[in-house]
This record gives sequence, structure tokens and C-alpha cells, in this order.
Amino acid sequence: MLNQLSDLDLRLIRVFLSVLDAGGISAAQTALNVSQSTISTQLATLETRLGFRLCERGRAGFRLTPRGEQFAQSSRRLLENIDHFCLDARQIGRKLAGQLHLGLIGHAAMSANARLGQAIARFRARDEAVMLSLAVLAPGQLEEEVTNSRLDLGIGYFWHRLPSLEYLPLYTEHQVAYCAAAHPLFKQAGKLTTAALAQHDWVWRSYPLPEADGPGGVFSPARVTALADNMEAVAVLILSGQHLGFLPRHFAAPLVEQGLLAALNPALLSYEVTLHMVVRRQSSRGEVLQAFLDDMVAVHRQPG
Repeated sequence: MLNQLSDLDLRLIRVFLSVLDAGGISAAQTALNVSQSTISTQLATLETRLGFRLCERGRAGFRLTPRGEQFAQSSRRLLENIDHFCLDARQIGRKLAGQLHLGLIGHAAMSANARLGQAIARFRARDEAVMLSLAVLAPGQLEEEVTNSRLDLGIGYFWHRLPSLEYLPLYTEHQVAYCAAAHPLFKQAGKLTTAALAQHDWVWRSYPLPEADGPGGVFSPARVTALADNMEAVAVLILSGQHLGFLPRHFAAPLVEQGLLAALNPALLSYEVTLHMVVRRQSSRGEVLQAFLDDMVAVHRQPG
């Protein structure tokens, strides 16, 4: 009876499964590159080690015994577990191993997402075994998730400057005020003044954005009757024809081409906002995060 597993036992088990997969000893000769007599001897040795017969073999053909069927299932599980162990061991030996949690705002410019994709490709080219997760979140959530270590890195609008975090500028987004085709101002869009907009309802962000709000900001509407925490929600409210609002120019462009939106006055009612990458300060970063951060910085330094 087999009480301890040896290297010899593993070799014999692999021979047994090869015979089983081939459908018999004769058919297994090519796969194993040994003679029928050698295979028969190896099977007999395994049966002796186990203390029971695995298969019937001879002129009547090859077939498993009931115990052989049970042993075949156990053997396959054993070899699968060995393969998983070897994979885990190889990954442990790699330079980078662990998890990386990234977050970004939705509806970013395609050029910006392309740069992120390039950084991911650059990171994957490293000697690494990292589980990568990517979440699209509202701007107000990103900073909180990084602060609480639920995200390693966030890309979006950030209005705080928390001492525990580092904020690295990535690219600039152009925001423009729009109305929908169903809005009474649509036919006048293009050169509207702030005075002409004073009696109309606006949708505004549910998070602060210093580039647009308050003293010195581009515009502070008198009538805000709706709030939204992402650009898709803002667009829906504008398209209702009941609200005016700001959208990224790249996001609104297809809707403008379809005649669904029009800019109110791009020269007067627009602003630039810088999107940042936020991470924990260097003292609290792991090697996985630092490597990805290096790749992000390298990609965004490239021209174009």
C-alpha cells in the first residue's frame, strides 16, 4: 500500500494517465516513446505500490477497474495541484508580484485613455505577476479611495491637496457650456451673454471644481436646480432641454455634430481643467505601485 509519494510514484502515475488518455498500452507507445513491455512493467510496479489492480489489459483490450477509475480521478487532481504549485512558485520568484488597483473618471478623452493603455502595456512587459484591477468612479470617490488605500492610483479631478498624497498633472481638459436642441436658447447659441442666461436653470457638479466655481472662476450660475457626479449624468440633464451645463468638449463633440447640443458661447463660457494622477507619497508606496507610476510618467513624457 502506498504510504508516501516519491518521484518514482509521480512518474508511474504520469505513465498510467498517458495510457488511459491514449486508450491502451499499444496506443501509448508513441506518446511515451517506450516499448509495450516497459509500459506494462511500469503499470505493474504502480499496482504493486498501491496494492490493487488499476486496469485489465490483454487480448480482451484495455479497461479500468472500478478502483482504477477512482485512482485516475485522484491522479488528475494531484497533477493539477502540482502544476498550480509550480506556477505559484515561479510567480513568487518574479521581480514584481501582488495587486494593483487603479481608478479613473469616466468619459476621459480617448487620447488620455490611450496613454493609460500604453502605460499598462509597458508595465506588463516587466517581469511581473500582478493582478490588475481598473475601476471607473465618480470624481468625488477617487481621492477618498486612494486615501483609504482601496485604490493605489487615481486619475481625475482633485480639489484637495492632502499632505499624505501626491498630485501629478497629466493633461488638460477643455470644458464648454452647452444647451440642448429642445432648450429655448438653442437658436441663439454661440454668442449668448451671462445676462441672457440668468433666468435659466443649470446642472452643476456635485463636487467642487475651482477652475469653474466661486470668485475668480469662469462662471457661477444663479439658478442651479440639478446636481450630477459624472459627465454622462450631466449630459442627460442637458439633453432634457431643461438645464444648461458644462461638458468636456471631446465628450460633447458627437452630440454637437448630431445637432443635439450647441455651445452657448465658447469664448466666454469655457475653462481649462487639469486632470491629475494621485498616489500615496513615496514612503508608503510598494514596489508594484512605484513601477507602474514610473511607467505612467514615462508614457506621458513622450511627445504626442
